[in-house]
Amino acid sequence: MGKNISRLIGLILLWVVPWLALSCDQPVFRDDLEAIKARGELKVITRNNATCYYEGPHGPVGFEYDLARAFAEHLGVKLKLVILDTYQEMVSTLLSGDADLIAAGLTASDHHEQHLDFGPGYMEVYRQVVGRRDGPEPKNVKDLSGQLLCVSAGTSHEQFLLKLKQQYPELLWKAIPGYETEQLLELTWQGTIPLTIAYSDIIDINLRYYPELIARFSLGKGQKLAWAMHPQNRHLQKAAYHWFDQPSTAALLKRLTRHYYEYLKIYDYVDLMRFRRRVTQRLPRYQKYFEEAAKKYGVDWKLVAAQAYQESHWNPRAKSFTGVRGIMMLTLETARHFKVKSRLDPKQSIYAGTRYFASLHRRIGDEIPEPDRTYMALAAYNVGLGHLGDAKTLALRLGKDPNSWHDVRSTLPLLRQKKYYKTLQYGYARGTEPVRYVERIRTYYKILTQKTELTHRNNEKAAKPRDGKLSGLKKPVPR
Repeated sequence: MGKNISRLIGLILLWVVPWLALSCDQPVFRDDLEAIKARGELKVITRNNATCYYEGPHGPVGFEYDLARAFAEHLGVKLKLVILDTYQEMVSTLLSGDADLIAAGLTASDHHEQHLDFGPGYMEVYRQVVGRRDGPEPKNVKDLSGQLLCVSAGTSHEQFLLKLKQQYPELLWKAIPGYETEQLLELTWQGTIPLTIAYSDIIDINLRYYPELIARFSLGKGQKLAWAMHPQNRHLQKAAYHWFDQPSTAALLKRLTRHYYEYLKIYDYVDLMRFRRRVTQRLPRYQKYFEEAAKKYGVDWKLVAAQAYQESHWNPRAKSFTGVRGIMMLTLETARHFKVKSRLDPKQSIYAGTRYFASLHRRIGDEIPEPDRTYMALAAYNVGLGHLGDAKTLALRLGKDPNSWHDVRSTLPLLRQKKYYKTLQYGYARGTEPVRYVERIRTYYKILTQKTELTHRNNEKAAKPRDGKLSGLKKPVPR
């Protein structure tokens, strides 16, 4: 009996002692969500592009960035971004435990074979064939026969076409390495390639810059974008599902979708006619403030008025999802800097916006001749001095003149291409936007100048010659 007891105790010790030793060497197990809260940050993998994350003129922005930041705030931790280029890098980093989730516009159906778990779907997107309005007009897959269809090599679009070819053996395409979807959309807009494939969310954003593009038809059914997580991070997945299920998150998604993807009206004849009407109907209410502020800060009031129209359509209660407000769309930080008590007060907003533009004009430097200096100051108001500086750096690298708006204008759109923005300080920027921003203001300014001169002639019964030259900051005038 004693031998049996001793043998039993020995067996127990043989099992327990190694376990105790092992437990002493290993940290006490803590679930993944608790670990995130303990370190005080949520590590999120994303891309540096228009749909995910980029540095805007007033700080980081992007659909995925804003959504992830809200989730991190819900968890009570800070958001830490891990910017990666390829899907393979993202998966490797996530599975190695160096990040908590991927928020990069992924669809679960495209990546289900990669041993990842996905959170709830939050936006339905469609894989679509895209071309120019004046280009090929395929209506279905059969119509693609004989057409040059280009996709980015190694993407889910190429994998989808490989499967589709089993059903349509005549289907052919060209897989181009090193080009992202946005770059292929630009090449399609330029007419370099006739057709490409993109998800509808990316198309919607780029239609703002390339209104000549059109989605011809959808390939397959709609798919849901979702965050990817490590299969073992069950507590984080549960928290994500719970957060997405809340009414406040549904409202946030609605606001984000409206802000980032709602189609902007095409800049056309209708827009110009609307502007001409508002010169008569709205401008008189605020013209005095434009004139006073412009005189105080040494700029042309018509230029500031044209800029204000581009910003808010002369609506003193205008508001963006990003928080900029008022007739000059000031950030809260800018308003505080210039001691604005209410951004919705048109006089305060106009004075602060004019002063801010004048300060940008000074910082651009008098070594840059007019009107280039004025155009660059307008671009900086839109995209930020950092990205403008990157565009000037890039112009210099490409053998162009960094002090020429014509040359900087040509490099700003390149900030959307990875091979360029990866080498620059401020990274990705929607560089086409400030170019169009400046061009629209120039057009509004020209119309406004013609209108006010005509009014002046009618009132004074005499025409006076206009001096179109620019002298430093004294009335910078776009030509």
